[in-house]
Amino acid sequence: MVAAPIFGYLGDRFNRKVILSCGIFFWSIVTLSSSFIGKKYYWLFVLSRGLVGIGESSYSSISPTIIGDLFTNNKRTIMLSVFYLAIPLGSGLGYILGAGAKDAAGDWHWALRVSPPLGITAGALILLFVPEPKRGSADQMGGCMRARTSWICDMKALAKNRSYVFSSLASASVSFATGAFGMWIPIYLTRAQVVQKTVDDCTTDVCSSTDSFIFGAITCVTGLLGVVIGAATTRFCRQRTERADPLVCAVSMLGSAIFICLIFVVAKKNIAGAYVCIFIGETLLFVNWAITADILMFVVIPTRRATAVAFQSFISHLLGDAGSPYLIGQISDSLQKSYTTSALWKFLSLGYALMLCPFIIVLGGMFFLATALFFLDDREKAEKHGIHLNIVVKLSTKLKECFQRRINAGALETPVSMHSTVE
Repeated sequence: MVAAPIFGYLGDRFNRKVILSCGIFFWSIVTLSSSFIGKKYYWLFVLSRGLVGIGESSYSSISPTIIGDLFTNNKRTIMLSVFYLAIPLGSGLGYILGAGAKDAAGDWHWALRVSPPLGITAGALILLFVPEPKRGSADQMGGCMRARTSWICDMKALAKNRSYVFSSLASASVSFATGAFGMWIPIYLTRAQVVQKTVDDCTTDVCSSTDSFIFGAITCVTGLLGVVIGAATTRFCRQRTERADPLVCAVSMLGSAIFICLIFVVAKKNIAGAYVCIFIGETLLFVNWAITADILMFVVIPTRRATAVAFQSFISHLLGDAGSPYLIGQISDSLQKSYTTSALWKFLSLGYALMLCPFIIVLGGMFFLATALFFLDDREKAEKHGIHLNIVVKLSTKLKECFQRRINAGALETPVSMHSTVE
């Protein structure tokens, strides 16, 4: 979270491919190393998890901007959708492979040894084969994106960009819910089965449960469906309204809140019904992932996109998943202390705490509706900025050619006068 703005600054000014590849190598090596840390050095383990986040922030801040410079309009929406499939797919596979490695070895440390070889391979492939496009090349601004404003100027412009601010707050709402669900839903469903007396309460260090596998599989499938549905729906709705992107996000989030509320109604009696509600609720929640990135590409100029993505990530983590699992756990613990501890109350207290999530999701839907109000104005401003830059570059080129001809003809004595006048 803290490192993201740093990589956003670097991503707008230096070779993006090298930065994100190094970030992948770094977090893969740190993840593997952390799996060998013993109990006596718990502080070092916590530190290593923080270092993993630093590596991840380099990738998440920069990679969408490369896609933004390779494609535009509907094609960019599709490609961003393909890219953002990695979030739910990777998260779901993490539950499945991590839980499988833990159960097979009888040691949770092995869950941290699955992904590093895959990460190092991906980093090498990016370094060798992914192109480094010119900033703004897909937007026909590749020739005028060399001039960059200061970081302070960039931040002022982003703070005044209402579509960017509201969509970032909406993204934080999604992050709040997904962070809390990833931590607590498998535990919540296990407690529901204990209440229904279909499984025994686990009191050992390593508990074998199918809930992590099932939740992981649902996350994979719903992530795929959500991103695909989001891309297809947005393309269809753009034919009817230019505000399609934020409106699709708003409707999907409000619909998601309904089904997520139903999880806590159904789970006490029917686990299968709870899984159905999770499936529909997560699908609707994941609809907006790629679209949110596409909104940013529309309303932010190319030389500020890495900074914009980074600060959107910072806001999403700060107000979202950096604190939501802890907050839900604290609320649940506080409720448990109010009554005699029992399996039923442990289940209910966690459910009551998780009910905060649908309210946050509704708030996110409201933020997307606010984004829709300002989307067209902010998109037009970004486009005009690019047009103005194009005019400036063309005039500058003509001036340089004119001065060069005069120098060649002897009308001007040195090239210094040409450069100083043009600047």
